[in-house]
Amino acid sequence: MFFLSDMLNKKTTMPEPGSALPGRAEAIPTSSRHFVSKRALHGPYPEGLEVAYFGMGCFWGAERLFWQTDGVWVTAVGYAGGYTPNPTYHETTTGLTGHAEMVKVVFDPKTVTFGELLRLFWEEHDPTQGMRQGNDVGTTYRSAIYTTSDAQLAAATASRDAFQQALKAAGRGRISTEIRAAPQFYYAEADHQQYLAKNPYGYCGLQGTGVSCPLPTGVSAAAG
Repeated sequence: MFFLSDMLNKKTTMPEPGSALPGRAEAIPTSSRHFVSKRALHGPYPEGLEVAYFGMGCFWGAERLFWQTDGVWVTAVGYAGGYTPNPTYHETTTGLTGHAEMVKVVFDPKTVTFGELLRLFWEEHDPTQGMRQGNDVGTTYRSAIYTTSDAQLAAATASRDAFQQALKAAGRGRISTEIRAAPQFYYAEADHQQYLAKNPYGYCGLQGTGVSCPLPTGVSAAAG
């Protein structure tokens, strides 16, 4: 019983930098193109597109949510927010890399605004669960938004505050979502990229709270 508790504690507590797994200097092998759209995962991307990163628990279902959204150019899954360079999937699941499972979303702001993506993010998972999402438990499954501009960071923070008020009115808990400027993103292995397109009956644990997200003034929900 002590051993089980110890393992669970490791998975739900961020490691210290000095205790994180060492990783490797070289990037792990992954896909070069999106399985559905055939577009380049690593770029270069067309001029005028933006990039943001979203963590909503298991990245399989979260990635499908975004690649099915009009205005999203390409998506990819990977690991970010930790210490271990170029981690593998199995290393991240130990809780000893510090990374979260993240979806890289490359989008055209003329077709879909960052505000619309934020609304999708808040409404399609439960951001109050800390180091878990549903039955998926561990630091890798934490809720997170990693931004690539000051405007994105301000919009993400404002939307969090607005959604917190809506959750409070509905009797829900405090948001635990990590919001910060994007750290290094490491692409996941090829079999994880667009997993639910390759495995249509695969696992998807996404489940929202049922609470609608009101976007605050200054966070646009309309493109163009």
